[in-house]
Amino acid sequence: MSPQRNGNFWISVKHAGEGLFYAIRTQRNFRIHLVATALVVLMGVWLRLPGASWAILALMIGLVLVTEMMNTAAEALVDLASPDYHPLAKLVKDVAAGAVLVIALTSVVVGLIILGPPLLAELGL
Repeated sequence: MSPQRNGNFWISVKHAGEGLFYAIRTQRNFRIHLVATALVVLMGVWLRLPGASWAILALMIGLVLVTEMMNTAAEALVDLASPDYHPLAKLVKDVAAGAVLVIALTSVVVGLIILGPPLLAELGL
């Protein structure tokens, strides 16, 4: 890889897409988050959520997916820098994974707050 910056916007978009497709292709947890995203979107459509609720859900979905991708990047970088076991390498990986856990749990809480009341109303409960 050349240390020069690429000045072509479309080539930059291509590289970003390659990173996204790498995450989809190789990261099981990323695919699990995508399945959860699809279920949330289907439920939101079924419940006819208002725009503000969609905006909040979209932000949370984006945060979870981005955090998962940053975790993947951190793991790859640590593996490159420290192929052998090192306690600091473990720490970096654990903290990055912990960040994913925090945002995933937060998104579940936000999802319950947004989807719970209309779902209970739809079910007559």
